[in-house]
Amino acid sequence: MRSGVKVGIVGGVFAVVAGGVAYGGYNLWNGVTGGSPDVGTRAAPKTGPLSSEEVTATARDFLAAWAAGESDRAGQLTNDPVTAGPAVASYREDVGVSEAKITPGTPTGAVVPFTVEATVTYDGVSKPWTYTSKLGVVRGESTGRPLVRWTPTVLHPKLTAGATLRTGTAKAPPVRALDHKGVALPPEKYPSLVPVLDALRQRYGGKAGGTPGVETWIESANGTPVSTLLVLAAGKPGELRTTIDAGVQAAAEKAVKEFPTAAVAAVEPSTGAIRAVANNPASGFNTAFQGKQAPGSTMKIVTGAMMMRYGVARPDSPVECPSSVLWDGTQFENLSGFSTKGDLTNAFAMSCNTAFIKAITPLKDKGVHNTALGDTARKWFGIGELWSVGVQTEDGSVPESSGSETAASYIGQGRITMNALNMASVSATVKNGGFLQPYLVPRDLDGREFAKAERLPGEVALGLQKMMNAAATGPRGTAVEAMAGVPWPKGAKTGSAEVDGQTSNSWFTGYSGDLAAAAVVEAGGHGSDAAGPVVAKVLKAG
Repeated sequence: MRSGVKVGIVGGVFAVVAGGVAYGGYNLWNGVTGGSPDVGTRAAPKTGPLSSEEVTATARDFLAAWAAGESDRAGQLTNDPVTAGPAVASYREDVGVSEAKITPGTPTGAVVPFTVEATVTYDGVSKPWTYTSKLGVVRGESTGRPLVRWTPTVLHPKLTAGATLRTGTAKAPPVRALDHKGVALPPEKYPSLVPVLDALRQRYGGKAGGTPGVETWIESANGTPVSTLLVLAAGKPGELRTTIDAGVQAAAEKAVKEFPTAAVAAVEPSTGAIRAVANNPASGFNTAFQGKQAPGSTMKIVTGAMMMRYGVARPDSPVECPSSVLWDGTQFENLSGFSTKGDLTNAFAMSCNTAFIKAITPLKDKGVHNTALGDTARKWFGIGELWSVGVQTEDGSVPESSGSETAASYIGQGRITMNALNMASVSATVKNGGFLQPYLVPRDLDGREFAKAERLPGEVALGLQKMMNAAATGPRGTAVEAMAGVPWPKGAKTGSAEVDGQTSNSWFTGYSGDLAAAAVVEAGGHGSDAAGPVVAKVLKAG
């Protein structure tokens, strides 16, 4: 730590050795506890909203201390000095920031944006580093003092708990990523690929040739680089061929930009090769691969397969579709309360919730109603198996359920979680007649094992294809409008998933020719309204 101040713990109490520093033990006690050890001599703590002067002064003092490298003083100006002080010290020592100018912007309430203009120096090489972040100001719990609310994002907006900033020789050489035809995939043209290619680089950069350069990066708690923030000296890149298709990727990047928060993934059914992955926002969390959200009625593809597996209904079997149905004290309804008559294919095309929930009764008689959906998802669709895609993914979850959760799960709600990659794979499985695990780089690159599942029985595959085609082309299909103009053969399923009473997330999955895709648009409403057009644009590009 800097400025001659050392912090230790003596008898459970923070003690300070202050080498002639004015902000010694008393202030450090305030920063740690928000109060004074001698409460009898202090006035009552200040309460109420922070004034603009308090917010501005606190942010100014903290940013000035940080910029000057006064880590102890900066820490004391936060509500967590024990964490903040060493973090600010590490910013100088581990990142190699030789100088910094930090300029606060105009506060919005108690939140203050700021701009960092720093110089990073390592082994005689220097590079300017500029970025923006923000901080919040709160009152100390006991004293009411205005303090910076400490979070890792104060130091850098991409920094998370347990992660650190580092500068040095990169742990892996850079890579020049290529699509499956050898077309280059520059990150400035395909921004959604940045986190994906960063992950591929860390795992396979050493196998692609090349030499590492000098960089500043974010490092996870287990010592793995997460993302590169600054290149001080470029290394020599190696070449890494992926399964991405540049044309499909470009269409996916463009499609998700139509919505504030959206994700899409595309898979080739005949091989399992991932042809596109795109997110908006492009930087940060890879929702398309790592999201865990209820998929809504797109899950009826798996529910339909379950119904055929257990003899509950075939595509041409008549089914009941009342406007509502009660299960275990919870009432479930169709969108706008519609009801209809007809077979399972018609119920699927119209996305009738009640027809699928009614499948519980015959399955309960067989004693499998709480487990049949998850068993079917794993057996035929590989959902719940561990996928070895080449980067980190969440591989879908259909847990055992009970009570009203079972009814909710049959229509893609409850505790079921999926992402765009999972649901693209579900459509790919239907089109191909069997599950092939999605992948981004060939398995022979590292000898990893792919997840496996049993092929769909022929009559089940044909039945699901019929149902998905009816949803995409039939007179009552909910996916007809979105899939108009998408080439044959084609099939689709819409979905919407309620989230805490907010506008539903929009889901859509479908296939055309030898390409399957799925998308989720946060708060997008009906599946055909938002996610449907995203998927259609990707399928047309294939």
